[in-house]
Amino acid sequence: MKTYTIGIDFGTLSGRCVLVDCENGQELAEAVSMYAHGVMDDRLPSGRELPPQFALQHPEDYLDVLRTTVREVLEKAQIPAEQVVGIGIDFTSCTVLPVNKAGVPLCMTPAFADEPHAYVKLWKHHAAQPEADELNELAARRKEPWLLAYGGRVSSEWALPKLLETLRNAPAVYAETARFMEAADWIVSTLIGEESCSRPFAGYKALYHNNTYPSNDFMVALDKGLDGVVGTKISECIAEIAAPAGRLCAAGAALTGLNEGTVIAVPQIDAHAAMPALQITEAGELMLIMGTSACHIVNAEEAVDVSGICGYVENGVIPGLVTYEAGQAAVGDIFDWFVKNCVPARYQTEADSRKISLHTLLTEKAELLAVGQTGLIALDWFNGNRSVLDDSQLSGMILGLDLSTKPEHIYRALLEATAFGTKKIVDALSFPIHTIKVAGGIANKNPLLMQIYADVLGKELGVCQSTQAAALGSAIYAATAAGIYPDIASAAKAMGTPVTKLYHPSQREHQAYELLYKEYVALHDYFGRDGNDVMKRLLSQRHEEWTDGGAV
Repeated sequence: MKTYTIGIDFGTLSGRCVLVDCENGQELAEAVSMYAHGVMDDRLPSGRELPPQFALQHPEDYLDVLRTTVREVLEKAQIPAEQVVGIGIDFTSCTVLPVNKAGVPLCMTPAFADEPHAYVKLWKHHAAQPEADELNELAARRKEPWLLAYGGRVSSEWALPKLLETLRNAPAVYAETARFMEAADWIVSTLIGEESCSRPFAGYKALYHNNTYPSNDFMVALDKGLDGVVGTKISECIAEIAAPAGRLCAAGAALTGLNEGTVIAVPQIDAHAAMPALQITEAGELMLIMGTSACHIVNAEEAVDVSGICGYVENGVIPGLVTYEAGQAAVGDIFDWFVKNCVPARYQTEADSRKISLHTLLTEKAELLAVGQTGLIALDWFNGNRSVLDDSQLSGMILGLDLSTKPEHIYRALLEATAFGTKKIVDALSFPIHTIKVAGGIANKNPLLMQIYADVLGKELGVCQSTQAAALGSAIYAATAAGIYPDIASAAKAMGTPVTKLYHPSQREHQAYELLYKEYVALHDYFGRDGNDVMKRLLSQRHEEWTDGGAV
C-alpha cells in the first residue's frame, strides 16, 4: 500500500497544507485557509484598540486550518485517510499564547476575550522591546553564558520578553496562565491530547540552551514574579525533532478527518522546516527563505558563538549538526508597503491596461536601471532589525531622494536594501559557506531580485521550485517520524525538491554593488551602532502621541 504524509505550514496570514507521496515527495494536492482574523495590529475583534507594535492572532484561525485543509487535500487527491501515515507541522516563531489548565487559550474564554495579552502574540509583535532591553542588560551584566549562543542579544520577538510583558501589563492573565506555549506546540498538543514541547522552538526562541533554561536565580533577578516559572508556566518536557510527538487522539481525528492513531511529528519552525525540503542536510549549506520576512539558516559541525545572529541549536533542524539562524524582519512586506502606499495612480492605470500587477510593472522598470543609477540607498529596517543588530526599534529609511526620483528608483533601492541586509548577515558568519539555496514565493516570482542577491553576495544562488517548501519539509519530518525512512537525511534525499534555477553573479555588477554596500554599512552602523538614536526618539514620540490620544 502506498503511503502519504501531510505537511501543514502555519504562516503569518494563512495555513497551507500539502499531501505528499512518501516515495518521491510528489505534492499531490494542496489547500490554503486564510486566517479570518488575519494579523490584529489595530484592534481586537471586540473593537478595542491596540497599542503600537502589537501583532496578535486568534487561535480559532489555526483550528479552522485543521478543519478545512486536511479534508480538502484528501478529497482533491482521492486518497483515503488510512493511507496517511503521519502529519508534520511547522509554524511562525516566536508565536506564543497563554493557556489555562485545560489547555484552552485564555482569549477563547469569556473572562479574557477583551484582553490583548490573552491572545496569541505573533512573531512580529514588538511591543516587548523594553522587557527585551531589560533582559539583555541583566544577562550581560551577570555574564550569563547562554547569552553568547544568541548572538549577545535576546530579541523582543522571543518568548521570555513577551511573557514578562504579560506579567507586567496583564497580571490577571499571567496568574490564570497554566502554560505559555508556542502556537505549534499548542496545535500538536491539541491533536495528540497531551502536552508536547518542541526542541527547536524552545532552543531558538525560549533560551533553552545546553538542555536547560536560564536559572531561577536569573529569573527572580529579572522580576520576582518569575520565581519558579520554569517547570510551571514554561514546560521542561522537551521533544526531539524528527521523532513522533504522539498519535492523533479522538478529538484530533474528529478535527482533521484523519484516523485516530496517525503519527504526529514533533513540530518545526516554519523556515527551518524547509531545510530538508531543499535537500540541505550537511554542514556549510545556507538556506535563504524569502517571504514577508526572511530567514537565513546554515548548518555547521560545531557550536561557535557568532555576534548578532538569532542563535544556534544543536540537533535543532538536522540531527547531528548545529544549525544557526539569522534573519530580516521584513522583505516582501517592504515591497508590498511601497506598492500599496507610494505608487501614483498612473502606474496602476498602466499596469491595468497591460493586465499585469504593479509589482511586475515596477520590476520591469527597475530592471532597466544600472547599478547606482537610482542615486538611492535604503535601510531595510521597516519592521526593525532582526540580525545583526537585533533591535526592533530601528526603522527603515531611503536616502538620496530628489525631484527626479521615480517609483521604480525607490522600488529598486528597496530590493537592493534587502540584499545588502542579507550580505551583512553572511559576512557575520565565521565559517565557510559553499552552497546557498533559496526558496519562497518571492524567489520564484522575481528573477530580478534573485539576480540582485547573486550580484550583491558575489555567490551563485540555487532556487528551488517548491512554493510550499516549509509544508513539504514538515511532510518529510512526518515520514521520518512515522518510520518510513531511518533518518531525516534519507527522507530529504528521496522526498526533497532539487534546485531548478541557478543565478550566477556578474563580476562587474558585484564590484559596482561593493561600492553601494560600503554606503549601506556606513548608514547601518551610524544609525544602528554609533549612538544616533533618532529612529528610537521618533518612535518614542509616536508612542507618546498614541497614549495621549486616549487609547490605552
